[in-house]
Amino acid sequence: MSVLPLVFTSGWASGINAYAVVLLLGIFGATGLTDEVPASLQRTDVLIVAAVLFACEAVADKIPYVDTAWDAAHTVIRPLAGAVVGALLAGQSGSLSDIAAGAVGGTTALASHFVKAGTRMAINTSPEPFSNIVMSTAEDLGVAGVITFAMFNPQAAAVIAAVLLAVGLAILFFLWTRIRRFLRRRAQRREEKRLAAEVRTHTTAPPG
Repeated sequence: MSVLPLVFTSGWASGINAYAVVLLLGIFGATGLTDEVPASLQRTDVLIVAAVLFACEAVADKIPYVDTAWDAAHTVIRPLAGAVVGALLAGQSGSLSDIAAGAVGGTTALASHFVKAGTRMAINTSPEPFSNIVMSTAEDLGVAGVITFAMFNPQAAAVIAAVLLAVGLAILFFLWTRIRRFLRRRAQRREEKRLAAEVRTHTTAPPG
């Protein structure tokens, strides 16, 4: 199971930024830095698409509320990417079954995705926008650093990813009250907009 640490680490990173993981792994494989990356991730078209989507995420991830909408849209994409990358890595090395690797990568990606999405909800309750930029930059640098480190020392990188995931889950637990408050306010704003639209409709409607 020599590939398992890399599968776990890539799963954790995919839950934060799946496009960055695909892009980095593809570049590392194409440049010959590692033999663990399958050829399908090194293809030029895959790298181009991953780079474009990474650029889109880099922008959306730094805008309050847009980042939350982006996270919601990626609730399925990130775990799926983690599962696919994990299965491909296992198939490349042959040291772990594709199904087991996909389950590990997908589950880990889902957990880290929830940490990211929940943390962003809490951050969006803050009136200033700079925390989103700082958090997004830290996430991107963290993913890049851990994935790069995993190429040279996958076991240590997996330990770091596990610690970061555990810390993130603990922080998310403590932030849950703030997140619920944010969700209640958002639901209240939607209801207010709906009521205002109904009032305008009744006001502008011709008398029967």
